[in-house]
Amino acid sequence: MTPAELLSAFPKLNALVVGDICLDRWCTYDPALSEPSQETGMPRIGVIATEATAGGGGTVANNLAALGAGKVAVLGVRGDDGSGFELLRALDQRGISTELMVEIPAWHTFTYTKLLNRVGGLEDQPRVDFIALKPLPTQVEQRIVSSLASATEGFDVIYIADQAETDTGGVVTKTLRNTIAELADRYPRKVFLADSRKRVHLLRKVMIKPNRAEAETACQQLFGTVDFPRLRQSLEARALMITHGPKGVLVVEENNETWAKACPIENPVDTCGAGDSFAAGAALAMAVAGDPIVGARFGNLVASVTVMKKGTGTASPAEVMAAADRQNPAYWL
Repeated sequence: MTPAELLSAFPKLNALVVGDICLDRWCTYDPALSEPSQETGMPRIGVIATEATAGGGGTVANNLAALGAGKVAVLGVRGDDGSGFELLRALDQRGISTELMVEIPAWHTFTYTKLLNRVGGLEDQPRVDFIALKPLPTQVEQRIVSSLASATEGFDVIYIADQAETDTGGVVTKTLRNTIAELADRYPRKVFLADSRKRVHLLRKVMIKPNRAEAETACQQLFGTVDFPRLRQSLEARALMITHGPKGVLVVEENNETWAKACPIENPVDTCGAGDSFAAGAALAMAVAGDPIVGARFGNLVASVTVMKKGTGTASPAEVMAAADRQNPAYWL
């Protein structure tokens, strides 16, 4: 299928992102205003502007909405803090449904704080990230599991975002992983696509989008050696979509490995969020075409747009078509 044919079908699709829905807070600071604090004498960073966007699984949701999916919703948790309010507002502004989000009292919202130098706009200071060390309350975990089981029927794409780098505090728990595997079995025509920073080896029954390092780590954890076909078989995954940066994506299916080459890009502006934009495009394309290779190629096309933007950008259908027009048409044959 061509990019135009895929894009024309997206408004008929509904997509749900379940997992770690985070807040990205972008703070621009002025080095000239960063003199020591008068009260303490300690160095300070003089922030002059802030912007809040949805991060983690929220970045995937942003991209799904930008590509024209009919309905995009998120299922995750937030605190009753200011960051939780900012997260809801950022999602609402994108037209993303937040009705399935669960508020937890006295819980700090998963937030990444990024400091950008006003001179040049580069992120050149350490980040300030909020890390959850406590496990989800049992009743919250049960509510998420129940909500996912009830909502799945109404969605064509279910994307699982396991963003947490700690062993506790993330939304994608063992119980939720088991539920996702059961739902993927029950709804074989739906696209279940998962991404996990630390727990690829624990996923089952879904398509998985690790980068090369994550896939190799999962192999080592399970077998003590790198074997991607064996990893796919062990995880009972319909396909692995292993991203390799500018080299492209290795699609591993049963008895088949195919390279989806990346769209050639000279001097990318910012690769942050490229994997999330790839995932959104790949998931929607697979829901239309039913083919992981078509999905990977379209995901590459979407990522080729977003890497030319600062931050975790998105790609509109018009931008995707413009990028497709610059490609060799034979890529889609």
